Amino acid sequence: MSNSSSGSASSTRPSSLSSLLRERMELATEIGRRQSSNRLRYYRPYARQTAFHEAGATFRERLFMAGNQLGKTLAGAAEAAMHLTGDYPEWWAGRRFDRPIVMIGGSESHELTRDGVQRLLVGPPMNEEDWGTGYIPKAAIAGWTRRSSASGALDSVTVRHATGSTSTLLLKAYEQGRAKWQANTVDYVWFDEEPPEDVYFEGITRTNATGGSVAVTFTPLKGMSSVVSRYLLEPSEDRVVVTMTIDDAEHYTPEERAKIIASYPAHEKEARTKGVPTLGSGRIFPVTEEQIRIDPFELPQHWVQIGGLDFGWDHPFAAVACAWDRDADVFYVTKVYREREATPIIHSAALKPWGAWLPWAWPHDGLQHDKGSGEQLAAQYRGQGLAMLQERATFDDGTNGVEAGISDMLQRMQTGRFKVFSTASEWFEEFRLYHRKDGRIVKERDDVLSACRYALMMKRFARVKANDAAWAFTDRSVL
Repeated sequence: MSNSSSGSASSTRPSSLSSLLRERMELATEIGRRQSSNRLRYYRPYARQTAFHEAGATFRERLFMAGNQLGKTLAGAAEAAMHLTGDYPEWWAGRRFDRPIVMIGGSESHELTRDGVQRLLVGPPMNEEDWGTGYIPKAAIAGWTRRSSASGALDSVTVRHATGSTSTLLLKAYEQGRAKWQANTVDYVWFDEEPPEDVYFEGITRTNATGGSVAVTFTPLKGMSSVVSRYLLEPSEDRVVVTMTIDDAEHYTPEERAKIIASYPAHEKEARTKGVPTLGSGRIFPVTEEQIRIDPFELPQHWVQIGGLDFGWDHPFAAVACAWDRDADVFYVTKVYREREATPIIHSAALKPWGAWLPWAWPHDGLQHDKGSGEQLAAQYRGQGLAMLQERATFDDGTNGVEAGISDMLQRMQTGRFKVFSTASEWFEEFRLYHRKDGRIVKERDDVLSACRYALMMKRFARVKANDAAWAFTDRSVL
């Protein structure tokens, strides 16, 4: 009896297992099919991609400057598909179009536009059966026209919009020249790879009548070109640059990152892995990030600390918190704050949690009087509760030269006596782009670095961390 029962049970197991496996395979196939035909629904951006998207709600011109294979073009395609379809996810905080749009997407040549913009939006160029597996859902593709000059390349795509009407995607190439970009009035332009200056300005012009937007995604292999300079050296309320490094790309393991970085030639390493324009001999701090970057750690209680401020309104106000290991003479940047067009009340509220005891170094323009209140800038921050040092930042001998401060920072970097916590992202953004032109320091995007320089100059006034309650009763005459 028992043998008969055992045999019956065992004989049914393979069939049941086979059926279960078949059901799982069919389910996986169906899930894969749905994902491939509506890729947009499953888009989940990394933090820097999200920052690029969100900037679209505020800025007309955006540059996503990133290393190779980090996700900049993918982010550009996902956003373009949202605007074309009107299908925005719940988490979306960027710009929204409430109507169908006309959009131009392009790259350097028709072949590169086909293999980049078109592939990510529509699907594999050479396999029409797979069109609809890009970021424009298959059900949203209403039609297309072909381009005869490049095999598999499309000239336009008609996209069904959530309103019931249709959007139009026009695919172009920079090699066509500026004249070929003049014919259309459009709502959105996406430049994938860096465009020539004349094509870029024509793209902006096409959006003037509609109040449209321009997005640019590329790795800055051409160095400080006119388009890069426009974003980095010409401040504007209409324009912003978002950067992304290989450390921000979550799909790579630390081991994979190390291998990728090692694979690039030295002169292209930072452009291809960090999205840093090649600055050559013009770079002010010619050291690698690896030499100065350090993971955050709890500071020893006997180390002294000091903060540095750089005042600003149109250009950002910036602040850093720093620690000094006097025994080893190593200076650390531990915290960073940067904000534009905000008042002393706002800045002070953000900085006071760092410690009411923390002494603050500040530059000579803190002696200037505010046009409204007539009060000195430094005094305004002192009135808001920051422990501002009594005198502006100077070296021990009373001088305050910029070149001397930069030289001190550089020498410390080169000798291992200057370290920056890896969480100080704004510091590293400025560090990567700080450079000279015709021998002169370019005074743009250097706010955090300047605040850091003031703190280093005044490190002799750094203090051991104190309890804020006790600090209120101590002798503060030095401040």
